[in-house]
Amino acid sequence: MRVIAGTYKSRILKSLKDLALRPTSDRLRETLFNVLAPNIAGSRFVDLFAGTGAIGIEALSRGAAEVAFIENHAPAATLIRRNLESLGINTGATVLAVDALAASPCSRPEKARERRHSTTFFSILHTLLPKTTPAC
Repeated sequence: MRVIAGTYKSRILKSLKDLALRPTSDRLRETLFNVLAPNIAGSRFVDLFAGTGAIGIEALSRGAAEVAFIENHAPAATLIRRNLESLGINTGATVLAVDALAASPCSRPEKARERRHSTTFFSILHTLLPKTTPAC
């Protein structure tokens, strides 16, 4: 897995070998960021269920000012920190090892008003979704 474009273009990202993570493919990330491109530079980006951190790192590589990586799986949160460190990213990135649904602005509207984010990317295995999800 690699960073597609921007400052960290072609840099390799590590992944976990277990089945707990299913990283977003390079091709899907490229398509996603082709659509989001006009809105990324200078944005505040949230990567919910961040996994390897590839989506948020791609946003940073393409000029996002800040990215919050939210990942409850402790080994994955550690992996995100390692991937950030390997790229020399030490500002503009925050890794939160918390439940993404509980941390979502949808679940805490009073907190959403405190800090606005330009883009929130939500990637979850459908089997992990609760029977009801908060409506925004």
